[in-house]
Amino acid sequence: MLIETEGLCKRFGSFYALKDINFKIAEGEIHGLVGENGAGKSTFIKILTGVYPKTDGRILISGKEVEIADPVESRRAGISVIHQDRNLVPSFSGVENIYLGMDTPKRHGVSIDFKSMRKNIESVMEAYGITLPLDKMASELSPSQKTMLEIVRSVMNNSKLLILDEPTASLTDKESAKLFSLIRKINADGTAILYVSHRLEEIFGLTERITVFKNGQLVDTVNTSAIDQGGLVRLMTDNWVSRERDRSHSSSGREVFRVEHLSTSDGIVKDVSFTAHSGEIMGLFGLGGSGRTESLEALYGLREKSGGKIIYNGSPFDKPSPAKCIKNGIVLVHEDRRGHSLVVSRSLKDNIVLSSIDGYVKHGLYDVKGERADAEEKIQQMSIQCQGMNQSVGELSGGNQQKAVFARALMTKPELFLCDEPTQAVDVKTRQEIHDLLRKCASEGSAVVYVTSDLKEMLEVADSITVISNGKTWERLENRNLTSEQVLGYCYRDR
Repeated sequence: MLIETEGLCKRFGSFYALKDINFKIAEGEIHGLVGENGAGKSTFIKILTGVYPKTDGRILISGKEVEIADPVESRRAGISVIHQDRNLVPSFSGVENIYLGMDTPKRHGVSIDFKSMRKNIESVMEAYGITLPLDKMASELSPSQKTMLEIVRSVMNNSKLLILDEPTASLTDKESAKLFSLIRKINADGTAILYVSHRLEEIFGLTERITVFKNGQLVDTVNTSAIDQGGLVRLMTDNWVSRERDRSHSSSGREVFRVEHLSTSDGIVKDVSFTAHSGEIMGLFGLGGSGRTESLEALYGLREKSGGKIIYNGSPFDKPSPAKCIKNGIVLVHEDRRGHSLVVSRSLKDNIVLSSIDGYVKHGLYDVKGERADAEEKIQQMSIQCQGMNQSVGELSGGNQQKAVFARALMTKPELFLCDEPTQAVDVKTRQEIHDLLRKCASEGSAVVYVTSDLKEMLEVADSITVISNGKTWERLENRNLTSEQVLGYCYRDR
């Protein structure tokens, strides 16, 4: 076996994040790791990569016990990881990011030989059919390019094990297909892959074996060919099954939000128009680069608007800004929750009350008791798994972080939800809970604008779908017996 763990445990105080994990991955294997948010997957990865020290147990590499004290030791042992939140220095170029932490070639033994560095990188890229703008800063790269950059770095580190944590969370279907092809090439060259994802179709399409974590324990390891998705979900979620949505009570009410010919100064959004009604989940669907995210950012004031009208509750809504939106009952659930929605260094409580903090000041005094009571209520309402409200939100699993984002949104009692990939990288149960929450808010009079790159999800959750392509909106489709082929047909139609 390439890597084994025996009785691996990780404890925070009296809480076991992992307990008695006996895991094996063979050389050259593609192995899936699944489980609900909070099941212990991220903690397990952090132990293998030297971020967390283990509390108990053993780690063996090629049969020899090792101590992985820090990320440097992990890399020396041949372990690389690509996190769902890409681990790049934004202001560094592609070349600089790839060589970060590696020995750099020198000219005359003194100055860094950037020409040789680039040549070495380009030889790897050519071997794997990768094209990247190496001179661009990481902040200028697309999610797909950032992923490819990290893969090149792992190859150049001669990785024996590559851990991929939700690698397709922000990729289009076409970009994901390219990634899968690259993963298979790397695996064929002898690198073992540990593939962590909530997208079960990817797990079944790539892996040979699957390990299931639940509540910090290893439930089972099964051959992929010996189980189906339903069986895997039952192992993960205590026999929980998703519910078919009842559309019989879905109806749209008054107009809450209308956008007419929206455009942005950067030219990405060219002509976007749609209407959202109370009681409705209005889907905004398009392929990668269509302008979905940019449209929501412009409506929330995160991107400069150059033209068009916004009508909110019957009145013009000029010069939107985050503060103005929050004050008027508009919230944005951004696709980049760590970058735009959470202050990861602050506590769960602080993040929940952040948008409504002014409301706790009474007669010049801050209502600490009221703040704590409201935070605790939202933690219970959203079923956030945590060690307490004072735990750092950055320590929570991805799904529980997303629940914290929604908890804060609910504190402002919004009339309009702008949701950009709200179920990105969450497990099937949390995804259903988010759908149910938005449906409940809609039934109570809110309007929801919903963006997802998962067309199947869009067809499950939306009452209507407005198609966006090349920065322009086109057809509005009522979601009655719609098929994915019909929606994609509008996306690909020549304009």
